[in-house]
Amino acid sequence: MSNTDPSDDDATLLYNVVYCSRASAEVDEAAVSRIVDSSQRRNRERHITGLLVFGSGIFFQWLEGPREAVTHLMATLRADPRHQNVVALSETEEMRERMFSGWDMERVSPDDIRDVLEDALSTAEDPKHAEVLALLLEHLDSGQLRELSAA
Repeated sequence: MSNTDPSDDDATLLYNVVYCSRASAEVDEAAVSRIVDSSQRRNRERHITGLLVFGSGIFFQWLEGPREAVTHLMATLRADPRHQNVVALSETEEMRERMFSGWDMERVSPDDIRDVLEDALSTAEDPKHAEVLALLLEHLDSGQLRELSAA
């Protein structure tokens, strides 16, 4: 985990995007590792935090940060040939603490995503965090993210 600016731990207006996309054929584990490494550097500079899950050729990502920075990043991802069929599952802007305050971009394995979300839900003190985590688990249970958990 990488540390972001400690002042980011205070409640602030955050723009969140949760999306899925299909990876192009040339994306392999080495490419995903390079993506995570460069994302950690760039996201730290842009005050973006989040997590990335990659499995069965599907990217699933949670991004949070300043609206302008996150929307710019989403435009970049939509234009990136490594991402196909980018689908936003959730987009919100609200005053709250960061969900992943110390994660400039943390990769979570597909086998662990349910445990990560359930653990975060069980310890969530902020009702907004609990609501979002429950929604992500609902997406996982509904089959919208089935390919991700079947990696």
